Amino acid sequence: MQSISVQKIRSVLQGKIIHGSDQWSVKHAIYYNRHDLIHNHTLMFVSRSDKINWQEIDRKGPSLVISDKPATELKNALDNTTVLHVKSVAQAYWTFIEYYRGLFQIPVVALTGTCGKTTTKEMLKHIASKHWQVQASVSSKNEPRQSLPYLTGVDDKTQAAIFELGLGNTGNIKHQCMIYQPTIGIITNIGVHHLDGCLNLEGYIKAKAEIVEGIRADGTLLINADDTNIEKISLQKFKGKIIRFGLQDSADYKASAIEFAHTGMKFVLEVADTKYNVFVPGYGEHQVYNALAAIAACSEMGLSIRQAIAGLRTFKQMARHLEFTKGIGDSTIIDDTWTNNPTSVEAALKVLDTVGKEKKVILVLGDIKRLGNFEEKYHREIGSKVAERQIDTLITIGKRAEAIADQAKKDGTKAEVHTFKDVTGVLEILKPKLDADTIVLIKGPMSSRSMIEFANNLKNLS
Repeated sequence: MQSISVQKIRSVLQGKIIHGSDQWSVKHAIYYNRHDLIHNHTLMFVSRSDKINWQEIDRKGPSLVISDKPATELKNALDNTTVLHVKSVAQAYWTFIEYYRGLFQIPVVALTGTCGKTTTKEMLKHIASKHWQVQASVSSKNEPRQSLPYLTGVDDKTQAAIFELGLGNTGNIKHQCMIYQPTIGIITNIGVHHLDGCLNLEGYIKAKAEIVEGIRADGTLLINADDTNIEKISLQKFKGKIIRFGLQDSADYKASAIEFAHTGMKFVLEVADTKYNVFVPGYGEHQVYNALAAIAACSEMGLSIRQAIAGLRTFKQMARHLEFTKGIGDSTIIDDTWTNNPTSVEAALKVLDTVGKEKKVILVLGDIKRLGNFEEKYHREIGSKVAERQIDTLITIGKRAEAIADQAKKDGTKAEVHTFKDVTGVLEILKPKLDADTIVLIKGPMSSRSMIEFANNLKNLS
């Protein structure tokens, strides 16, 4: 975080020092009881309902407490704590964010989408970090409460910032955009997820669309030109620049001549009248879309397309994202236990269509969560997609996933079908089937530690 004097903060927030000194500077910022108090020189926003541990705060001193609690409560502060009293802590919080974000005139990228946002963010980070000092969100830790620490991770050495936007409910993306104030926004795709918080697909699309209004007025929006749900978002009020990426001729960044190569995908990128040969590590057409978004965003950030393509070649495919390894009996294991939703399942099945040719194909599919009242509908749709394919063995794990097996059988799958409540007993079914001619796709939610461990066991027992 950029060091800021307490005097400056008092002036910006128009607060009153009622305890301690303002002759020092803060180097960290948190919202008390939402973030851990780890460092000294920390600014913390304390709400009226928060119970304050003055001893803890003082031990981490010097500390700055900003609160709208009654002054009588705040005078219990100890020697190593400064207290700034404000009329409204919520207003003070947003005033501080507006001030802090305004210190930096750098490209700030915010990404959302049902699938691909973490991979695209990591691609961007990988490429940009070769040229600039970059602040970025960590892995897929994208909850709104992480936004303040991520923003204050930007300092005077930061040359670009890249943040993934999490969505659990309507308003989450709007909230994060108010904090990050992105200059570049990306929507990778919109499938089906988080229907428990957004009620239905229309609500989910609307929640994703919050990023459009969240981009700065003179900013850039990058969207998937081939996504039918993104087409439902009105862009009439967006006054910035719109860039489309995809496979259609209308795309500004168009991919053609797509082929599976060793450890990744090759394609031709067409931008205006220029063509480029691109390689991206990781299998699948969806990975091509991720690469297109990353290249386009890098270009908007100020790098050349050739710099972006060169950086992309050395990107390391993320663990548990269609991760290929050798397994028991020299079989091929595809670990895709990072996330689980209908869009990512379909993407994995499409990869299997190519890499599973002339192989015995085993599918291990777990529950898909956060589908609200539409759980059975989407599990059954996946069952139908499975039935369309040459699958030798289908194994489902979990109560919800039983609908996949049931629908696959109803649709006439020729696969041998097994259903399990949990992973117990699955390995015994699989072991006799595993040899060099067998490929196993394991697809489950990151919340299922048992499925992640099961996938690891298949790999580690090789």
